[in-house]
Amino acid sequence: MLVVVLGVAFLPSISKAQTITVEAGDDTLQSAIDKAPMGATLLLQPGIFTGTVVVNKPLMLTGQLTSILDGGGKGHVVLVDAPEVVISDLSIMHSGDSLATEDSGIFVTDKGDNILIENNHFENNLIGVYLKGPEKALVRNNIVLGSLNPHMNDRGNSIHIWNSTGSVIEKNHLVHGRDGIYVTTSRDNVFRENLIEDMRFAIHYMYTNNSQVIGNRSVDNHTAYALMFSEKIEVSDNVSESSRDRGLLLNFVNYSSFNRNVVRGGTDKCVFIYNANFNQFDSNYFEACNIGIHFTAGSAHNTIARNAFVDNRNQVKYIGTRHIEWSDNGEGNYWSDNPAFDLDNNGIADVPYQPNDLVDQIVWRYPLAKLLLNSPATQLLKWAQSEFPLLHPGGVIDSAALMKIPTVNIDVPRVIQ
Repeated sequence: MLVVVLGVAFLPSISKAQTITVEAGDDTLQSAIDKAPMGATLLLQPGIFTGTVVVNKPLMLTGQLTSILDGGGKGHVVLVDAPEVVISDLSIMHSGDSLATEDSGIFVTDKGDNILIENNHFENNLIGVYLKGPEKALVRNNIVLGSLNPHMNDRGNSIHIWNSTGSVIEKNHLVHGRDGIYVTTSRDNVFRENLIEDMRFAIHYMYTNNSQVIGNRSVDNHTAYALMFSEKIEVSDNVSESSRDRGLLLNFVNYSSFNRNVVRGGTDKCVFIYNANFNQFDSNYFEACNIGIHFTAGSAHNTIARNAFVDNRNQVKYIGTRHIEWSDNGEGNYWSDNPAFDLDNNGIADVPYQPNDLVDQIVWRYPLAKLLLNSPATQLLKWAQSEFPLLHPGGVIDSAALMKIPTVNIDVPRVIQ
């Protein structure tokens, strides 16, 4: 009975302490954090809050975008070292600029499980958000304006994740910096519906397994989606527009799926695959790249079907002597330069499509040979190869090339706008 009475007596004091108004000023926020009971909400008033802030208990920090946390150019602006913390509706600015100390707008340690970071504005921080070991973090609906240092490798990442399990990064707008979302040594994460602009890599995976990249949009980055040394990644419904180098890059990525993605707009290579196997490419749309898909160093054990290769200068680049079949269950891919007919009107080309001929391979090995592309000798070589298939040096064969672009690919850009 005494326990019940004490509990009832304690409840009013807890509820009174739940919301604490904090005025702007030097170290006023840290003082309020130190005095606040666990679970309290700190309501930050408009103005500038200076000094590095350490959150070492479950709290909610919230306000409005005119509530500015200013780190003064030293270290982290906010360091979170406790679980169940919420940081929302604040402006977070001016971290330090040392990559060695990983200076960040918000730095979350491995004690920061279940943190929620949402609706914040980040500016002039080396790293926007660093998740260093927490589980089940949620970073949602933030704007992160990164560094414009002319030396891109000296910039930080907008969102940096290390050794984190079960975290979700969604609906953020990330601009400038080095990589939009960089993740390493993690698993079971979801990155979805983020807009990422003007970076080296929009999303960069290293040693991360069993995760999802869904519905993101990359604009004007060097490479949109760079996946390396990872397995069992689902990459679907993403868009890459005007990437400088590559839309999709796979390096030692295995047992993953790539479905309904769109790469378009002047990219050097829509897809580059290096030593990646047992992956599935289905219903993707690759348009207006110098090379539609370039694969090398093995990479033969992939299923590639029902994709559209449209108006790429070279549809496929593969140098090798093996013949690789790109169709699945009687369905291949659509190739905009395929001159074949469909006399039986079944939607499948009457003859196999082979994008790599002997002339292609000569040009890839000896680029100056491009000067001879329209010469009689080159035309004779192409004719001889068509009449005598044994002259073909190996490469991709699509035995069931599609005559029309799969409908799903046409709808994808409109869905993700």
